Amino acid sequence: MKRSTKVGIYIDAVDVTMNGGFGLRYDILRKFALRDGCMPSRLNVYLAYDKFRADTDENYLQKTNRFCEVLRDFEFKVVERPIQNFQDQDNKDVVNKSLIEMEMAADIITQSKDHDRIVLLTNQENYIYVVNAVQNYGKRVEIVGFDNVPSHLKRVADLYISGYVIPGLLPVKSAYEWGTVGSRVRGVCYDFSHNDGYGFLRYLYKIDGNLWITDSRAEESPYKTVFAHVSQFESDFDTAFLPSRDLIFEFNLVKNEKGLVAHDIELVSAP
Repeated sequence: MKRSTKVGIYIDAVDVTMNGGFGLRYDILRKFALRDGCMPSRLNVYLAYDKFRADTDENYLQKTNRFCEVLRDFEFKVVERPIQNFQDQDNKDVVNKSLIEMEMAADIITQSKDHDRIVLLTNQENYIYVVNAVQNYGKRVEIVGFDNVPSHLKRVADLYISGYVIPGLLPVKSAYEWGTVGSRVRGVCYDFSHNDGYGFLRYLYKIDGNLWITDSRAEESPYKTVFAHVSQFESDFDTAFLPSRDLIFEFNLVKNEKGLVAHDIELVSAP
């Protein structure tokens, strides 16, 4: 019997939320990380919280507790650590710090022997050293990010994917299921002709183990391609930046006699 791939998921919850990941569906993240029949090894969410505020703000405390309860329903372990307040000796300002990032980094390295693959959600460039360390143990590292992800951190990973393009991971205002005609999806512009005024957008329409097959013409590819005319981009968007795999667009899927066409194309994330 073939042994299942064991996956560890590590998430800096506050860092992700503050950098475009507000509303993240942790159940969808789990589905993505464990795609293709993988097994969970560690599912860790690291949460730095304001203890003083929790003691004085009942609404904040309830939201924090509810957030943790939902994550535990999905079998995530929530590591909660209070933010420490320090006074700057030069200007006497109060500085908020947390050791949660150091704890997460230590856990990834010490627990990596039990994983075949690690899925990491963070924006902190210092995790480059953590990624290199576990890769040296022969482990595969995938990074899921949203906004403000350092380019070096993207490049050091075995796979980097924007969380914006994972179906269902973030809320999208649409009455139709992601990927169906009429729905609103997110993707990248991988090809664009400035002379002709049109190009092509690519979006992920299903979660499976073939993310590397980006050519949507392949039967086993989880991607689809849609025609994009310059007139459908926002009026203030400079198409000189196209094509680009770093710019994330949201658009409506419309079908006409020529096939799928992107309408109302809006930029949602840029480096």
